[in-house]
Amino acid sequence: MSQDRLIKLACQDCKRINYRTGKNKKKVERKIELKKFCKWCKGHRVHKEMKK
Repeated sequence: MSQDRLIKLACQDCKRINYRTGKNKKKVERKIELKKFCKWCKGHRVHKEMKK
């Protein structure tokens, strides 16, 4: 995966970066929000796209 497609997902509760994933920036213009498991909060929380 190319570096310009990579984004970081951070937990909205503890603000830690837990996941890295890809995004098609031509088709998706808004910031991605996904409900993922946070190992520090020990539960499923909303993870939002962070700046690079």
